[in-house]
Amino acid sequence: MSTKQLDILYRFEKEKEVKAAQDLQAAELEYQQNLERMKGVGEYRLEYMRRLSERSKEGIESSTFNHFHSFVNKLDQAGEQVKIAIDQSKALMEQKKRLWLKQRQKVQAVEHLKEIQMKKLAQQEMRKEQKMFDEIATQQFVRRT
Repeated sequence: MSTKQLDILYRFEKEKEVKAAQDLQAAELEYQQNLERMKGVGEYRLEYMRRLSERSKEGIESSTFNHFHSFVNKLDQAGEQVKIAIDQSKALMEQKKRLWLKQRQKVQAVEHLKEIQMKKLAQQEMRKEQKMFDEIATQQFVRRT
């Protein structure tokens, strides 16, 4: 494979790696946002339960208690929905990470091929130079004798 072809292949694979890295970053962000949502729902639920506890000390009507209880159930359901979203976003993030790692390996393989190609070209150039120096030395030797 020529150097030019390797350069084209490298740019192509590198662009795919950059896209895979961006996809991974977006998946990680979504996962972190879902974790924050879960934290927010949990904190809000605790605060609501604290309010219920304070109000119960003073005495509350059954309808108010039912309202509190109903709202806590809704918060629990929201927490379950966020938990599902967390699981899904974590799975997506792990999938995107595997894809990025696979693409990174491809880029590294092309980089390795490029290194081998450059070494071969350098060796060929050294052989040409050595051959030229040998010819010059031979010509100088012939001229002296």
